[in-house]
Amino acid sequence: MDVEIKTEEPVTEEFTPVVSKKSKKALKRKIDDVEKEEEGMAVEEVSEEQMDTIMKRPAFPPLKKEKLKDGTEVRKVTVPRHRFSPLKENWMQIYEPIVEHLKLQVRFNLKSRTIEIRTCKETENIQNLQKAADFVRAFTLGFEVEDALALVRLDDLFVESFEVTDVKMLKGDHLSRAVGRVAGKGGRTKFTVENVTKTRIVVADTKIHILGSYQSIAIARRAICNLILGSPINKVYGTLRSVSARAVERF
Repeated sequence: MDVEIKTEEPVTEEFTPVVSKKSKKALKRKIDDVEKEEEGMAVEEVSEEQMDTIMKRPAFPPLKKEKLKDGTEVRKVTVPRHRFSPLKENWMQIYEPIVEHLKLQVRFNLKSRTIEIRTCKETENIQNLQKAADFVRAFTLGFEVEDALALVRLDDLFVESFEVTDVKMLKGDHLSRAVGRVAGKGGRTKFTVENVTKTRIVVADTKIHILGSYQSIAIARRAICNLILGSPINKVYGTLRSVSARAVERF
């Protein structure tokens, strides 16, 4: 008898090779490198052909100054409501130095409630316009006219403003106590800091404005920040005297 022998065909199964994590990362790096090289080649080809359009920088027109039709420059300083009555009382003391000494024109606009200062034909130096604007702004912040006039006479004086909450986040009674520490009983602490640092300080609610030179403002600001943070007054006085003595010795 003939016996038929059936031979089964070998089954070929597709095996996916096991790839470790390190080899996967290496493959990704190679793919990324190849893609970067292709992108670089494309950029080089475009940059050579269209160099003018890609590398050309945008041309912006120069900023226009705030001028009227006749060519005069203007500065406007807004006046808060609580400074209206002091402005009426001291208007002539503000008007005379701006008009007579700085040779500028000034008026109070009732509609916009701003003090407008502008140059005229008699104006000799255009920097006087900025001096007058700083002088008026210092008065609106709460400084006396005599103290604010120092900004017109001297060139090295500035006004710096900050809030108590910028130094430390305080609320409610803690905030009011911090303001009280800065002012002191009857304003003694504020006057002492002013006399030692040769500055002028205005405490308006939670805002503090300091007028003086750059170095004196830095000394006064440090003392006020220490008072806000809760340092004892005697300790603040001691550091003030030592720092101010060093500053005098330098000059």
